Amino acid sequence: MNAKFYLLACLAIATTSTPAWGQIADPNLGRNMAANCANCHGTNGMSVGGTAALAGQSRESLIKALTEFREGKRPATIMHQLSKGYSDEQIALIAAYLSTQKSK
Repeated sequence: MNAKFYLLACLAIATTSTPAWGQIADPNLGRNMAANCANCHGTNGMSVGGTAALAGQSRESLIKALTEFREGKRPATIMHQLSKGYSDEQIALIAAYLSTQKSK
């Protein structure tokens, strides 16, 4: 596993939620949730055209974009619907994972 991603995922979890006593956060959670993005944005966010590549974008810009889609502040065809299914914590995990992926 990418050490940088693991550290970012742990930081995202630690700063956005408090797990129940004895609960261990899954370091693969961000990767697993980001797999939902592959249908349109390519595997690990590496788009082959038609949609924006997400791999390598900054964590902050990804969080901002997903939050704006969820709040209806950014125009979209389907992202405004998909993003409503994610909590702030989940968005942070997805952004942490995608930001560590290398773009082409």
